[in-house]
Amino acid sequence: MLVIGLTGGIGSGKTTVADLFAGKSVPVIDTDQLARDVTQPDTEAFQEIIDHFGLSIVQNNMTLNRRALRQIVFSDATQRQWLENLLHPLIRMELKSQLNRLEKHHRYCIVVIPLLFESEPNPVIQRTLVVDAPRAHQIERTQHRDQITPQAVEAIMNTQITQEERLARADDIIYNDASLKHLSEQVDQLHEHYILMASKLNEK
Repeated sequence: MLVIGLTGGIGSGKTTVADLFAGKSVPVIDTDQLARDVTQPDTEAFQEIIDHFGLSIVQNNMTLNRRALRQIVFSDATQRQWLENLLHPLIRMELKSQLNRLEKHHRYCIVVIPLLFESEPNPVIQRTLVVDAPRAHQIERTQHRDQITPQAVEAIMNTQITQEERLARADDIIYNDASLKHLSEQVDQLHEHYILMASKLNEK
């Protein structure tokens, strides 16, 4: 099974693109969801996070206040590194488990990894797909979605690699700078391309 790593800057439209692939019955694994799964209240990771950051990041329903946690780690590189060191091995273990369950039934799958290029290379990813959007659009989308200030969005973007470096490292690029129809057409083309690539991979 061909494994495509889908990434892009914050607010670039990764979820929309992933949903378009899912609409073609392509399995999509979202590593942000995996991160939520491995930090549920009954997990060891949850307790380690509470021990490290304190009860201020726990909500009344005893789940993590992910917005508060995100604000901490995006403003402090040391804290971000600590959290990544804790979560990345757990996420990769769960990702590998899900891929093993999918590989007999699908030709290819999409794995959404927002910080694919900012983290250590993941050996299960065979090809990278970047969703690219104008910076102003990214800020506007993220501000509206997360209800945060443009300055807060900029701070997050500054922790990510540059647009130029992301594009240079991409195997494939989808440009999210026009209509949903244009976005869908690009997904259609890549879908056919990935099916062909997967077929050739299976022949080896």
